[in-house]
Amino acid sequence: MNSLLQLTDTQIQSWVASFMLPLFRVAAMLMAMPIIGTTLVSTRIRLYLAVAITVCIAPGLPAMPPVHALDLSGLLLVAEEIIIGTMLGFSLQFLFQAFVVAGQIIATQMGMTFAAMVDPTNGTQSPVVGQFFTMLVTLLFLSMNGHHVVFEVLTESFTTLPVGATLLTSKLWDIVLRMGWVLGAGILLVLPAITALLVINVAFGVMTRAAPQLNIFSIGVPLTLVIGMVILWLSMGDILNQYEPLATQSLQWLRSLAGGG
Repeated sequence: MNSLLQLTDTQIQSWVASFMLPLFRVAAMLMAMPIIGTTLVSTRIRLYLAVAITVCIAPGLPAMPPVHALDLSGLLLVAEEIIIGTMLGFSLQFLFQAFVVAGQIIATQMGMTFAAMVDPTNGTQSPVVGQFFTMLVTLLFLSMNGHHVVFEVLTESFTTLPVGATLLTSKLWDIVLRMGWVLGAGILLVLPAITALLVINVAFGVMTRAAPQLNIFSIGVPLTLVIGMVILWLSMGDILNQYEPLATQSLQWLRSLAGGG
């Protein structure tokens, strides 16, 4: 009986590594990704969710290298897993921030920058239109099962980016280059609305030159606001066709970051 209870240090290290190393990657991704990584979800809930996901995927993962708790190599492995998880979670932020940028741009054109309130997702003030776009992209992402794709890519990353055998320099550089995509995508989302509002502003400028006695502020500001709301309402009819290619690009890029091609 005593021989059955004897455990070697190698066995203990293997069992610890098979759970703890995936846990650090999963937890880092949940902390950095949108929706779950926002302040709306408490840190305790995210930690519980990370443990639950790790327990579910750990039996099917490749063999992990042994971890020496008091060795520098073990700390480096943990740091690497945190970096990979943060990288994967942060890459999803670009899709959501593109819609936030789109909302802020159209709010500026409409003259609604004064209509700002605290954004509960990050704790900072942002225009109401930007928060509306944030809620919209969140609902679209969840309704199209984007979170399922994210967890699938996360599980595959342990095969395509094995623990202890990854080179992250090029992938981190890809994230830096991707930041310009956010601004371009945000502008494309609201380009028709921006063009229409620009024409309206030019028309008000011509009216001011033609009739200087006209109080353009008492007429132009509320009229621009009302027309901007109508344009925004009309543009929502095609928002799904605009969302699909952006979401596809983002999820494909997430898969490429995870080493899946």
